[in-house]
Amino acid sequence: MVIAQSRKVGSLCIMTLLSLSFLFVNAWAQTKKAAPAPKAAPAKAAAPAAHGAAGGTAAHGATTTTHSTTTTTTSHGATTTTTRATTTSAHGTTTSASRTTTVAHPGGAGPAAHGGVAGVHSGNLSHAGPAGSHDHVAANGSAMRTRANGHPMDVHDARRGMDIHHNLGGGRRVDMERADHSHLYYERGRPGYISHPYMHGGHEYYRRSYYYNGRAYDRYYNHYGYRGAYLNVYAPGYYYGAGFYGWAYNPWVAPVPYAWGFAAAPWYGYYGAYFTPYPVYAAPSLWLTDYLISQSLATAYAAHIAAESQAEAVAASAPPAPLSPETKQMVADEVKRQIALENAESQANAQHQEIDAQSSSIARILSDGKDHVFVAGKEFDLTNTANGQECAVTDGDVLQLAGPPAADATTANLMVMASKGGMECPRQTTVAVSFDDLQEMQNHMRETVDLGLKELQAKQGQGGLPAAPQSATVPPVTAEIAQNAPPPDPAGAQELAQQAKEADKSEQEVAAATAGPGAASASGPSDVASVAPPAAQAQPTSISIGQTTDEVKSSMGQPTRILNLGPKTVYVYKDMKITFKAGKVADVE
Repeated sequence: MVIAQSRKVGSLCIMTLLSLSFLFVNAWAQTKKAAPAPKAAPAKAAAPAAHGAAGGTAAHGATTTTHSTTTTTTSHGATTTTTRATTTSAHGTTTSASRTTTVAHPGGAGPAAHGGVAGVHSGNLSHAGPAGSHDHVAANGSAMRTRANGHPMDVHDARRGMDIHHNLGGGRRVDMERADHSHLYYERGRPGYISHPYMHGGHEYYRRSYYYNGRAYDRYYNHYGYRGAYLNVYAPGYYYGAGFYGWAYNPWVAPVPYAWGFAAAPWYGYYGAYFTPYPVYAAPSLWLTDYLISQSLATAYAAHIAAESQAEAVAASAPPAPLSPETKQMVADEVKRQIALENAESQANAQHQEIDAQSSSIARILSDGKDHVFVAGKEFDLTNTANGQECAVTDGDVLQLAGPPAADATTANLMVMASKGGMECPRQTTVAVSFDDLQEMQNHMRETVDLGLKELQAKQGQGGLPAAPQSATVPPVTAEIAQNAPPPDPAGAQELAQQAKEADKSEQEVAAATAGPGAASASGPSDVASVAPPAAQAQPTSISIGQTTDEVKSSMGQPTRILNLGPKTVYVYKDMKITFKAGKVADVE
């Protein structure tokens, strides 16, 4: 009953988006009064067939079908499953991914994507792996998935309740559920968090306390059920008044320039070919779009430097094609929808009403028939629906929903509209995205837009931005859900660091438990120790700290890549990375 009431309230709050164009007029600009606040779209809307976005290329013509063979070998309690894919040309409208899994292709509805490891209900192992992957299952329920090259991709530790994923780019993320249903999330080079559940108004919420570089901050999430799974949708910790949302939604009187100061930032030198800010801003949504993309790219750069291996892939590839004006406009349109949605939520919060999670989440996005886009906020390793191969999207990449998923699907198909090359999914590639990953993409957009709104209000009237009317300068109010949240863990940062070490032990134990005849090697990157020692070489080469670049090249030959990372230079060889500082070896990996 509570859920039905909350949905009804949410629907009442947001039933009037269709009249936005009539409510938002330029009278504000002439009278210096705040414009009417935007209204959110109805929670449920008819879902017509998705249309292609401006500047995009629709996927038509013959489709590619991937057939697969699954071989299972059992020995001493460990089960190994091998996924092989063969590709044939077809003229149908469905696309099959790895194993016996099939996913919907744009333009047609295929069977749902299933095929995860039996008994595993969390992490990537609950979904089918990419072509060429191998699943190894231990007698105790733990499991490991290795890529075609034998390196670990995913680990599920049934004893610890821990799931580990190794990114294509070299990063590693660790997610563990504790006995009290709190979660610890650690990712190398990125903020980690500890999440605690709590109740408010008869609904379950989660407070995530993030820790990064000595700084701690909180975010809030509404826990909701969708298609048999539970997802966490971002719930703002504060809301502005209608006057501010109206000002942030409507165009300004005239385009204004704004100096971001990106030129001196290392990340901008790294991604300058991909992203160029607008020369002038005709509306706050365009300013917020550049804020969203720039913050995403700055985070990506920091993670790249921390992992370094991701930087190799990007540095080795040709400069990416720039974000097109059409794609940026699609992002700006999505930003406006989010402003309208948050305005509706703020009104419900002011009336002490519960926010309808179904309306605020991907549940609405996947059913309202609009051409929604998502900006990635971390690395997601996805599956190309055409050939079952794995590719990545990273911070700042843009994906467009390719249509509503089938009724029994566990993934949604999205088309990559903008990416940065290297190991990333090429543009115009259709990829399968799990619902939890898609929700995290939406969460990233909303969280970052909220930070942009905060900065926009703080900087109005400065640096070229127009001054806001008085009604738009009222400070935000704390959301009711944030007032009842549990306190953060006092030693959260230390707990996350310990989790990283525990993950190393976990990988070693699961690798041993799943080993058997024909099992793939389980070696891969780790924060403290590798899962298994590298194979011995017939003629080992000695590299020592302090050697010069010429001495290294004399022993190792020419590197496959050379990365110039400011004060350091990295030589990349097939099985080794050598870091130089001041022309001498400082580190070897």
